[in-house]
Amino acid sequence: MDLIKKLHEIVGIDRATTSPMQLYCYSSDSSQIRGTPECVVRPQNTGQVSQVLRFANEHDIPVTARGAGTGLAGGAVALEGGIVLDLSGMDRILDIDINNLQVAVEPGVIHSRLNEVLGTEGFFFPPDPGSSEMCTLGGLIANNGSGMRSVKYGTTRSYVLDLEIVMADGSVINTGSKTLKSSAGYDLTRLMVGSEGTLGIITKAVLKILPLPKARTVVLASFDNPVLAGEAVVKTLSAGVIPSACEILDRATVEVLNAYDPNIAIPDAGATILFELDGTVSSVKEQAKIVEAVCMPFASGIRIAAGGEEMKEIWSARRLVGAAISRIDPNKTRVYVGEDIGVPIKEVPRMLKFIQSISGEFGLPIITYGHIGDGNLHTGMCIDMLDNEQWKQLDLAADKIHRTAIMLGGTVSAEHGIGSARSKYMRLERGNALDVMILIKRALDPRGILNPGKLGL
Repeated sequence: MDLIKKLHEIVGIDRATTSPMQLYCYSSDSSQIRGTPECVVRPQNTGQVSQVLRFANEHDIPVTARGAGTGLAGGAVALEGGIVLDLSGMDRILDIDINNLQVAVEPGVIHSRLNEVLGTEGFFFPPDPGSSEMCTLGGLIANNGSGMRSVKYGTTRSYVLDLEIVMADGSVINTGSKTLKSSAGYDLTRLMVGSEGTLGIITKAVLKILPLPKARTVVLASFDNPVLAGEAVVKTLSAGVIPSACEILDRATVEVLNAYDPNIAIPDAGATILFELDGTVSSVKEQAKIVEAVCMPFASGIRIAAGGEEMKEIWSARRLVGAAISRIDPNKTRVYVGEDIGVPIKEVPRMLKFIQSISGEFGLPIITYGHIGDGNLHTGMCIDMLDNEQWKQLDLAADKIHRTAIMLGGTVSAEHGIGSARSKYMRLERGNALDVMILIKRALDPRGILNPGKLGL
């Protein structure tokens, strides 16, 4: 079998390669996980994806789907070689159907581009990942990513109406419909969302969209420490205010951002909460008053963003956090492990206390930020990557963070995915439900060619 010859027949000579330089570029995502494929294929349509999978299935060749490679858990890394299927070139917005509140897209469409186009129509796709300028919608769906607006608007799973999926044997199915709801049999759409390319390959998606809110504001509340901030968030949500976004930045995060860009106007405090409120002009004003009243007993300072330009600067700063953390020490590098835990809302203050104690226990500074309004906390740790002892301490700290989150009834991944980086925790978190997942995997991919080595399967 001449693999590359067959792939050239399917997609063309310029869209499949075994070049060592190209293979190296596809050997990692944004995590520490590495794995080199035998070849990279860049299909242009569903038919080509179908042919590639049919051939791969017949010859037991692993296939790993990939978008922009922004994942943080090794989900797009070819651990067992084989084919990396780069879907980023399938990037057309196929149909914007305002009357039916939906849009049809190919998997390679960049998230921010979709919202730029929808914005001209007065609509938006609510999930709002920090990697919006880079990540593809196919990757976002495959990981059930979400981002900053999930407090009010939910995760990507809530907006996927239908998926065109190429199965392991090359057959093509549609999982849903264009209706906003359906009770026709098993919910295959939700099964595929978050499956990280282990059950099928997304080649088209129909997504629900919403009208842009009439008004929006940001309340910045400062606290002496993250625990007080967490308590204020719990009280705010209990008071009936559901922010469109609710973000925490601890003192170290703010210091890093100020070092990255001195013009960023975020208070220097033990912790800062960014409450974004949206809706009508009157409802936004009313919500802001409630947030101020509820946070006052906990906060050291509260203010409302001056206007649209300042809000834009604030959210631009928030999106920089992941990259800016590396500035904390020029001799150290940010390592993405233990960075995506989620806990029940009422357990947020307790989890924040645990993170502080874990930092002290292992002598490792831990920067905490993230979507505190839905219990999703990101922890940032930096080490000298040439120091084996620091690697050991990092792994021990990350393991304790993961296990603590599960102990509190939470998850090791709220939005970044399991991939291979967190697969060892699947049994601990999901228990016997993992056995059901394994049965589903075997039924839909009996030869095990789709993204092997992921999700603890």
